Amino acid sequence: MNDLLKSAAVLASLLASSGAAAAQDVAHILWKDLRPATQAAGENVGLPMIAAKLPDHGETLSTGLQGKAITLAGYALPVDREGDLVYQFLLVPWTGACSHMPTPPPNQIVLVTPAHPYRMPEAYQPVAVTGTLQPGMEKSQLFILDGVSIIQSGYTVRRADVVNVDSVPDTVTLPVNSPWNFLNKKKS
Repeated sequence: MNDLLKSAAVLASLLASSGAAAAQDVAHILWKDLRPATQAAGENVGLPMIAAKLPDHGETLSTGLQGKAITLAGYALPVDREGDLVYQFLLVPWTGACSHMPTPPPNQIVLVTPAHPYRMPEAYQPVAVTGTLQPGMEKSQLFILDGVSIIQSGYTVRRADVVNVDSVPDTVTLPVNSPWNFLNKKKS
């Protein structure tokens, strides 16, 4: 029995250390890491990058992170939901993207499938997503107030861990005269 307890302790220690190593291998990335280094962030300071203004329409993806465990913070826009349970969402770099503001280029949109349904009471909730990043174009049908939109994302993260965050480090701030400024929630 003593040998069995020692074996269990060794196994538990190995599992704990491999979990710690896996956690250390997660790269915390920013939105700029998802576009080619040669692609500018936007035409003017404070204005979002718009796919139509880019020569490749934002379809050039960064493959350096393919298959890597990443954490990325952004704003969640539900694609598949039932009540406040979300089964799939688009992670975007600014509030209002895709429904109230111009759609970001595909290389600035991540289609996320949480490992477990994620409770989200409102759209554009700031979240951090952790999982394996896969480049590849996917289209999602988004139901918004003024109709249906087809949104193309350049990346997917499946079986993602999703947590609420207070802020997104590299968010695009909407211009002062934007009617959608109410989406830029300030936590006090």
